[in-house]
Amino acid sequence: MSIDEILEEMDELLDKAGSVPFMSHKKFVDGERMRELINDVRLNLPHELKEAKKIEFDCQRILNEAKLNGEAIIRKAEERAAQIVSREAIVVEAKKKAIDMLTKAQAASKKIQQTAAAYAQRVFADTELHYQRNLQSIKMAKVKVIGNPEGQQAQ
Repeated sequence: MSIDEILEEMDELLDKAGSVPFMSHKKFVDGERMRELINDVRLNLPHELKEAKKIEFDCQRILNEAKLNGEAIIRKAEERAAQIVSREAIVVEAKKKAIDMLTKAQAASKKIQQTAAAYAQRVFADTELHYQRNLQSIKMAKVKVIGNPEGQQAQ
C-alpha cells in the first residue's frame, strides 16, 4: 500500500466517523485503526525521505567539519600573519638600529679625523718651530765659529 492510499483511507475514516453531540467539528474515530494507518505511513515512507534525512544529517556534519576546518585555517593564517608582521617589525627595527649605528660611526670617524688633523697640525707646527730654533742656533754657532764671510747677518 502506498502512502497516498493510506492517507486516502485516513480521510475516509474521518469522513465516516460520527460527530460528537453539540460539537460538529469533533469526531469519534476508531483509535486502533488510526494508529494502524499511522504505523503504515511510517513503514511506507518513501526511500527518498529516509535518504533525504541521511543527506541532511551528512550535510550538517560536513558543514560543522567545514566550519571547524575553516576556523583552524583562519587561526593558522592569523598566527602566520602575526609572525610575518613580527619579523617585519624586527627587520624594520634592525634597519633603524643599523642606520643609527652607521650614523654614529660616521660621526665618530669624522671627529677622529678632525682630531687627528688638528693633532698633526700641532705636531708639524711644533716640529717646524723646533727646527727653526735649531736652524737659528746652528747659524749663530756658524757665525761664531766661522764668522760671517759674506757679510750676512745671522738671523
